Order: sequence, then structure tokens, then C-alpha cells
Amino acid sequence: MVISGETRAKIEAEIAKYPRRRGGLLPALHLVQKETGWISLETAREVAEIFGIEPVDVMEVVSFYNMFYDRPQGRHHVNVCTNLPCSLRGSRDLLRGLEAHLGVEAGKTTPDGRITLGHEECLGACGYAPMMRVDDRYHEDLDLDAAKKIVDGLE
Repeated sequence: MVISGETRAKIEAEIAKYPRRRGGLLPALHLVQKETGWISLETAREVAEIFGIEPVDVMEVVSFYNMFYDRPQGRHHVNVCTNLPCSLRGSRDLLRGLEAHLGVEAGKTTPDGRITLGHEECLGACGYAPMMRVDDRYHEDLDLDAAKKIVDGLE
């Protein structure tokens, strides 16, 4: 079993808040990912069993939302916005610069497991482009030097 008894109890408490059991799936996935770091197929099977659904139903949710991960992740998530306003202000060059600086392509994790680099379609701060999200913190109006300084400061 991948999911601990403590997390299972928290999942059951979340499920109790909804009129239908499946309503608690998103909060459950957040709890599981907090514990395991990502949602593996084995973990999806356990979640599916809790909810009385198929593992593919769980993985459909995981693959739909960008806040869930279906593969191991670094300790930090660095995501550059690549939507049109950010792209027009240099975000794609920023992303390529970070790829070169970190030695990994977007979607990959540094060999030391410190950073998973990625991009997102929109982070909702178009007036302050280009920008990136580092874990749960937004950094706006960036250039490559500022972005490098931010990622180099991560543990």
C-alpha cells in the first residue's frame, strides 16, 4: 500500500463533505500527492479502490489538471508562462535560457532532483510578462538574469 492510513482517514473525512462520494476526488488527489509527491499508477489504483471507480478514471483527472503529476518531480517546480502576451515579451527565450542554465529540457527534472522545469499556457499576469511560477510563488517582469538568480537560490 502506498497511501498511509493517516492520509486514508483524511480522504474519508473529505468524502464525507460531499453528497456523492466522487466529489471528494480532487481533494483526495491533493492529499495523496502531498504524501507521495506524484500520482503513480499504483497510487491511482488505491485511490480508485477508495472511490469505487476505475484507475483510468483517476488518471484522467490527473492528466487533465496541471497541478497533479503523473511522474516523479523535483523538490521545486519552475514553470515559465508561454502564453501569447508572455511570449511576445520573451518568455520562450527565457525558457530556453533556463533549459541551458539548468541543463534540462522543459518537462524534465535536474539530475540532482532539485528542479522540475516546465511551462504553462497561462499564469494570469499578462500585464507583468514575462513571468514564471516557482512552486506557489509568482515572479513577474523577468529577464534571464533575474530568473537564473531565482532558480539558483532554490535549495
